[in-house]
Amino acid sequence: MEKLKSPLAKFYEWEQTCPDKVFMVQPLKGQWHKFTWKQTADEVRKLAAVLQSYNLPPKTRIGLVSKNCAHWIIADLAIMMAGYESVPVYPNVGADTLNYVMTHGETKILLVGKLDDWNFMKAGVPEGVQCISFPWYGPKQEGFAYWEDLTKNIKPLQGNPDRDMDDIMTIIYTSGTTGAPKGVVHTFGNFAWAVATGVGHFHLPTGTMRLFSYLPMSHIAERMLTEIAGVYTNSEIWFAENLELFVKNLAEAQPTIFFAVPRIWTKFQMGVLSKMSQRNLNILLSIPIINNIIRNKIKTGLGLQHCSNYISGAAPISPSLVAWWARLGVQIEEVYAMTENCAISHTNKKGDFKPGMQGKPFPGVECKLSNAGEVLVKVPCNMTGYYNEPEMTAAALKDGWLYTGDRGVIDADGFLKITGRVKELFKTDKGKYVAPAPIEMKITRNNYIEQVCVVGSSLPQPIGLVVLSAEARGKEREYLKHSLTKTLELVNPELEKHERLHKLVIVKEDWTIENGLLTPTMKIKRNPIEDKYQDKYSTWYEQHEMVVFEN
Repeated sequence: MEKLKSPLAKFYEWEQTCPDKVFMVQPLKGQWHKFTWKQTADEVRKLAAVLQSYNLPPKTRIGLVSKNCAHWIIADLAIMMAGYESVPVYPNVGADTLNYVMTHGETKILLVGKLDDWNFMKAGVPEGVQCISFPWYGPKQEGFAYWEDLTKNIKPLQGNPDRDMDDIMTIIYTSGTTGAPKGVVHTFGNFAWAVATGVGHFHLPTGTMRLFSYLPMSHIAERMLTEIAGVYTNSEIWFAENLELFVKNLAEAQPTIFFAVPRIWTKFQMGVLSKMSQRNLNILLSIPIINNIIRNKIKTGLGLQHCSNYISGAAPISPSLVAWWARLGVQIEEVYAMTENCAISHTNKKGDFKPGMQGKPFPGVECKLSNAGEVLVKVPCNMTGYYNEPEMTAAALKDGWLYTGDRGVIDADGFLKITGRVKELFKTDKGKYVAPAPIEMKITRNNYIEQVCVVGSSLPQPIGLVVLSAEARGKEREYLKHSLTKTLELVNPELEKHERLHKLVIVKEDWTIENGLLTPTMKIKRNPIEDKYQDKYSTWYEQHEMVVFEN
């Protein structure tokens, strides 16, 4: 591996060697706006000068809340250049979470950008925090400073100020599946090592990649794969304008590498099957020559015809879903990692792949299991700790090993399989422990199931709470009961006797970020879901049918 460079050092390199090459492409009202490296650098240098004009001490923390856009990356680079530390916030959190992160992270300035509902969040801004509104998207309200006004006549920051590899680059607050978010502290050196390792392992080229940014940039995976990898590899980064234009924007961007969470791959699958039945698809894929035409048509329709790498992460992906996409010539490479290890841990890559496993360690990563089966990872880019949480840090980092909280097994070839969370185990009233995640993975083979949460503390057997997919909403109730009953009959024999689901319960309300039942990265929040439904468990359990609907 070549000598590590900070994101700033790589940014200066492209500013000087290819100033007119396009770096970012931002849609606005149907028009694509291009930012070259020089144009980007001019904006970064001006905003860095603005931030320094507040005369804050070095390494002050600056908050950043916005959906993905070109100005998100400009703002982040400006914070680095000005000598400060960024604290990104998910763009869909409520006022309480915003206030917690801003207060706990001790931020002094908040950069506010592209948001769906600022009114939903603004009460969370702590008193005394100066808000700066983004161009194009940022909210206009009393007490805000405006990016355009602040940068209009300011002299851009001169020179190429770099940061020490041991400096804190960012504090990333986890999305919090249980409890309050924790501030994960990462240095410039952590990001430099992680991106160099990932780029080398996947053999990603310099100067030719097109990346499509749409998952929250405040999440470690999206930030690493788009912003940081984009800066390191001199790539083009394209953005989605909004959810309604997502499919159109993706087709226009035509990325060469595409990252998605499992739920996105499922939605794409449902989109394909809404236009063609599985039976007809199977027939066409079995015909020589025709099968290649069908594969190319589907990939072209999604905008993925030029992709060399299709990556899934943030949660385990179903082997059946991976196999479905593989028939279309889309080999999904699964990545397992955490915010705490800077998104570098394990990967299933082309040519070295086992369905149902989360892969082998990246080069330079050590992995072992504790006596309790917890996955422990030692990697040069492990966090330095949780911000202002010494006890939590001591519990998570011991002798250089990160205690992930995930339970797993490692096979003879070194492949890791995640079998659940250490703290997600629950005990039935028979005294048997159940790990819900692997059961949920099996249940979601049924395409009519959008989300599932397996519960059963103090019940004789577990039950599954189910949110139906959009496709299922138009089906007759009896048809759905039959389909889900068949799924139970197929899945239960694969489980240990004490794990077998007594029934599935179809709940009325969707689980969303807005109602607090999903994290910003669309993982289910088990504790709030349990709180919402647990009073009904006994009533549902006693009903004689295997599939019941919430009244």
